Amino acid sequence: LNEAAILAAREGREEITMADLEEASEKVSIGPERKSKVVVEKERRISAYHEAGHAVVTHLLPNTNPVHKVTIVPRGRAGGFTMSLPEEEKGYYFKSEFLSQIKYALGGRAAEQIVFNDITTGASGDIQSVTNIVHGMVKVYGMSDKFGPILLDGTREGDLFQQKYYSEETGKDIDEEILSIVNTQYQETLKLLEDNFDKLDIVAKALLEKETLNREEFEALMNGKTLAELAATKKEAEEIKANEIIEEEKTEDIIEEIKENKEFDKENQE
Repeated sequence: LNEAAILAAREGREEITMADLEEASEKVSIGPERKSKVVVEKERRISAYHEAGHAVVTHLLPNTNPVHKVTIVPRGRAGGFTMSLPEEEKGYYFKSEFLSQIKYALGGRAAEQIVFNDITTGASGDIQSVTNIVHGMVKVYGMSDKFGPILLDGTREGDLFQQKYYSEETGKDIDEEILSIVNTQYQETLKLLEDNFDKLDIVAKALLEKETLNREEFEALMNGKTLAELAATKKEAEEIKANEIIEEEKTEDIIEEIKENKEFDKENQE
């Protein structure tokens, strides 16, 4: 909130807008926007397909949050980012939701492999996220088919020593199970994007054109509309709304005039 207030003050405004709050949230969680950074076209294209991969995967999967924003404008150390926001607070997570989160995180890497037949360092943060999720599923939440509902690692943040409840031999089985889950989800993510390459390509090209897509624009692309068609629809809606306001004002003027005429007639009668 303090950061949002600073942004508003810099522009000479006394009120904080939703745009201020969103910019402040992104600045604190990801880093400041680096619009001045010159990005070569090759890297812009990599970022576009990488972020499109995240966005398309999360849109196509069940148990995921809707895409709120996709951008290839560099921010902090990131060349771009995809933001999906929950529509309700949650206290519990299903195994299927964790698997969808893994696919979402791997969507950028999978898109790189499909489009460029190569991979980049851009997925380092995604890989860390995937690793944390899968370790939790197998070792803490008992979501592994191989080991079942058993706590394998009771280590908590801040503990000086690892509280593991398995032998060295079992540790090798745990590593194999973690690797199996990640590889399976990655292959499914590759297939999902290959089967929906048209959507991946459309979103990436839109990002190269305008750099940032909001939820409305992204969902329009997913539903087969172009950005031009969306803009035309919005313009038409704005014109209709403007005409409605004009008609309302005319109606109010007529009502006011009738009231004034009635008061004038009443005064004359007196």
